[in-house]
Amino acid sequence: MCMEHLDGNAVINQSQHGFVTNKSCQTNLISFYDKITGWIDQGKAVDIVYLDFSKAFDKVSHTILIEKMIKYGIDRTTVRWIHNWLSDRTQRVVINGFTSDWKTVSSGVPQGSVLGPLLFNIFINDLDEGVEGTLIKFADDTKLGGLANTREEKERIQKDLDKLEQWAETNDREKCKVLHLGKKNDNIQYRMGGISLSSSTCEKDLGVLVDHRLNMSQQCDAAAKKANTILGCIKRSIESRSREVIVPLYSSLVRPHLEYCVQFWAPQFKKDIDKLEQVQRRATKMVSGLQTMSYEERLKDLGMFSLQKRRLRGDMIAVFKYLKGCHSAEGLALFSVAQEGRTRNNGMKLQGSRYRLDIRKNFLTVRAISHWNRLPQEVVGSP
Repeated sequence: MCMEHLDGNAVINQSQHGFVTNKSCQTNLISFYDKITGWIDQGKAVDIVYLDFSKAFDKVSHTILIEKMIKYGIDRTTVRWIHNWLSDRTQRVVINGFTSDWKTVSSGVPQGSVLGPLLFNIFINDLDEGVEGTLIKFADDTKLGGLANTREEKERIQKDLDKLEQWAETNDREKCKVLHLGKKNDNIQYRMGGISLSSSTCEKDLGVLVDHRLNMSQQCDAAAKKANTILGCIKRSIESRSREVIVPLYSSLVRPHLEYCVQFWAPQFKKDIDKLEQVQRRATKMVSGLQTMSYEERLKDLGMFSLQKRRLRGDMIAVFKYLKGCHSAEGLALFSVAQEGRTRNNGMKLQGSRYRLDIRKNFLTVRAISHWNRLPQEVVGSP
């Protein structure tokens, strides 16, 4: 078992073979919402229940965790190392200079550590046994999604929540919300542990704001606001305006907020595209000697691309990974390679799917197809 990201952005998924590999959070989001947007495009109602197991981190049984690690085939040397890391831990409370006695920590995984989310994922990996809906697990953030058109489909979601009831004791129900999607949604109220779950119009999913319209405008607003705040701090704090100073600071501190998981939440409307681009316009204008140039001239002089072109490049890289790279297993469910005909193509032409709504049209698995099909054969055939 490998760990793709040391920043905690790893997801353990369940397949017919049991415990499988890690995936980046962006791949996790794309795979889940590809199914969701497909259902909505067909005119169906969908409900997503966002569960929060934050308190469960402290209640993970070390004995059960070690047993599950052995069950999933992790080598005994690694298991013994992790067991030693978890064992004999102590903690105390400090308030206003007064300290409590040291107490032995007999359960839980340390939050804030690299291994914390991974070990918690191992612990809850069998959480979806018997669950009929789509369950996506990422440490303490878990999503349960399903169709909600008929009474039977709504009852199925409720039954899945009932099956998760054993985790409800460590579930912060105030943070558990239901997102109702689709125009024909009846906004049914679900319950967990005898307590009604609140409905929401917008939820943060692995750092991305997802609202009931799925147009990603709220995420664009949040990303632009955060990036502008950091850019303003740089402008006030750094006296130098040389490109050797401003460009690296912008690239490392500002632009990542504009591009985190952006293949999932790419802007759909021109106003949102301009809002994000305006941040980079402002950053390039800070460089001394470029204030009188147009935005396009500043980009060319600095050797940079517009954010829109960077997103397109990112789309093509993502599709390549789904078709030939590290996410090829997930790509089989997301893309269909067209049968070769008489017309010339790049040798890996994708089959486009029909859509009715813009939320489907602008989703990665649909919007990227036409651009990918126009790539030359030497690009898509690259190793």
